[in-house]
Amino acid sequence: MKDLTTGKESRLILNFALPMLLGNVFQQLYNIVDSIIVGNFIGKEALAAVGASFPIIFTLISLIIGIASGTTIVIAQYFGAKDLDRVKRAIDTLYIFVFFASIFITIVGITFSESIFRLLQLPEEILPQAKSYINVYMLGIIASFGFNGTSAILRGLGDSKTPMVFLIISTFFNIGFDLLFVLVFKWGIVGVAVATIIAQGGAFITAIIYLNRYHQIMQFSLVNMKFDRDIFRKSFRIGLPTGFQHTFVALGGIAVLGIVNTFGTDVIAAYSVAGRIDSIAILPAMNFSAALATFVGQNLGANKSSRVKTGFRTTLFMSSVIAISVTIVVLLFSQFFMALFTPDPEVIRIGKEYLVIVSSFYLIISALFMTNGVMRGAGDTLIPMFITLFSLWIIRVPLSYFLSRSMSEMGIWWAIPIGWSMGLIVSYSYYLTGRWKRKVIVKHEKPEENGFTTAAAKTRP
Repeated sequence: MKDLTTGKESRLILNFALPMLLGNVFQQLYNIVDSIIVGNFIGKEALAAVGASFPIIFTLISLIIGIASGTTIVIAQYFGAKDLDRVKRAIDTLYIFVFFASIFITIVGITFSESIFRLLQLPEEILPQAKSYINVYMLGIIASFGFNGTSAILRGLGDSKTPMVFLIISTFFNIGFDLLFVLVFKWGIVGVAVATIIAQGGAFITAIIYLNRYHQIMQFSLVNMKFDRDIFRKSFRIGLPTGFQHTFVALGGIAVLGIVNTFGTDVIAAYSVAGRIDSIAILPAMNFSAALATFVGQNLGANKSSRVKTGFRTTLFMSSVIAISVTIVVLLFSQFFMALFTPDPEVIRIGKEYLVIVSSFYLIISALFMTNGVMRGAGDTLIPMFITLFSLWIIRVPLSYFLSRSMSEMGIWWAIPIGWSMGLIVSYSYYLTGRWKRKVIVKHEKPEENGFTTAAAKTRP
């Protein structure tokens, strides 16, 4: 556990963000390694099939992830207020919710996967492999939810190092199983999905065993778990807008994928590979935003609002420096990165085109993440949801369609940074109003900063 309410803001946020970033880099390596092995040893059709599957998977799980993120904020604020009883009840509530939600998502995903692919006009030469991959992947979604739920709880408690360790271990297992199932057993694209399931399941089980033995608050017990309706209501209120935001982002990704699919296998494969590289490139912004959200949650819970502004400024500066550095790396090595995934020259050319355009605007998406991170940490998740819907559905998706009519696939790529830019303008304008501060769930009788005194604190009913 890490108390983020005392000490130098920049050092606290950096030390909290870096382990989380490293862990998420390894988590993304699941997808990176899968795509490299598929592209080099199975073929570009299989590579396109994996790429087409992920927007569907993300859509199915995004609402649950968003609601669970609300619990992270609740845990952070209760922990900042030193209310450990409610922290423990929030943990139990999250696990129970995630268990039943994962069963529901698995059934829905397997039942409707083929219909969704056909609705998106996925080429027939790709559809059978895409269906096989997503159906097997969904069988292991309970392990993925369990591990990511555990990581979210630990982040709310200020612990970003423990999830990192288990992510690194599971990533190496995933790579080993990928090579075994694809190169030795010849299971093809199904082997890639099975490897991911085993690695994530092993990480979840190992994490639970470790935490039960060594962690002070995290004690996983099926017998003693209790579902707290009041805490779930708070988590639901905070997390539902984020869940809707994730869902509409995912649906936007599906809409864009439907446009990409009309350009054929080469563009689908290039979009898949470039998206993997893109996801790694923006990880620093995402993780600094998550660290900032926890920092804001704990400090507002402890009635130390003046630290929030300082934390935002220093995080914005650090993430901007990193965003500029990442942009330079991607611009210089975009062709090399694409060639890691596939030897096909046309796929490499199209993917490089994507990366050159999109990476030039990483500074914009980084600033957008930081601004939204402050609002989420305060519990104000509704406005970021509307901002995301605006930038995606009003700007990016329509532009992707219209620009692709005149600029081919390049028009789809240009719509991405235009959407980011419009979102940043609206998000920062709302941040300046200060209205997001009203959403904190831990209220204080005195507006002054009074350290950790919880007698003056009361919880919103």
